Amino acid sequence: MDHISRIGVFIAVVKAESFAGAARALGITSSAVSKQVQNLEQDLQVKLLNRTTRNVSVTEKGAVYYERVARALEDLQEAQEQIYELKSRPRGPLKVSFPQSLGIKYFRETIASFAAKYPEVELDVSLDERFVDIVNEGFDLAVRIGALKDTSLIARRMASCPFVVCASANYLETHGTPEEPGDLAHHNMLAFTGNTGLHDWRYQDATGQIGQVSLRGNFKADSGDILCSAALQGVGIAILPVFYVAEHLKNQALHAVLPDYATSPKRDIYAVFQPNRFQSTRQRLFVDHLVSTCKRLPWES
Repeated sequence: MDHISRIGVFIAVVKAESFAGAARALGITSSAVSKQVQNLEQDLQVKLLNRTTRNVSVTEKGAVYYERVARALEDLQEAQEQIYELKSRPRGPLKVSFPQSLGIKYFRETIASFAAKYPEVELDVSLDERFVDIVNEGFDLAVRIGALKDTSLIARRMASCPFVVCASANYLETHGTPEEPGDLAHHNMLAFTGNTGLHDWRYQDATGQIGQVSLRGNFKADSGDILCSAALQGVGIAILPVFYVAEHLKNQALHAVLPDYATSPKRDIYAVFQPNRFQSTRQRLFVDHLVSTCKRLPWES
């Protein structure tokens, strides 16, 4: 194994904080990983890692070396990718994250068609409702829903994602239709428990004024799909991202409530990725592919 390859092994150990973890990531044995790090230390005549029976950590000199060589290997990878770009042949790994429900409902065909069109791109797709750590988990990009905040990441807006207050005709016939936000306090409001926020609704009226109403209800879940099903069954009123309810609003299985008020702050769908000096062709093509799909979303068109 050459010197650059040994550096790659060392970087994998630091990232995994263990020889075993690096071995799994690289597809080699733990003993091979340990041997290559030892060879690197002999080449440099310096101790890079502290080893115990429980864990592995970098020495002070190892930390300085890691910071420089990790960036250098990224530069080498970027140079290789630029060569591939000159050949007009996007290839290489692309790790992406989607919110589970949105990804399944509206992007699964798009993802598959991209894979078919660019077979040399190695797609790794994660569908998860949790907020992934793009940097530490090694994602090239993540699709996120929300109000864009100040961030060190780069974001490209792809579509709107309004939250809709809605209920079934049966519920509204039985319990009445709210005419103003304060009326929601007297209804059974379905609660989403997937975040740490209070069970309330923050809204904006037609004049731009912001208001807030506390909600109550006897049904809660950490799944928007479950809450949508409960609303369809007449359990209560739901406040959900439009992608959960768009088809049900169209066929009138659900009806929008308080249409003159908008959930605040405004939410959108973004592609978010790490700022790099070089953005790979495969990444740009994938985002463009998503943007094209977003133009055809039912609430956008």
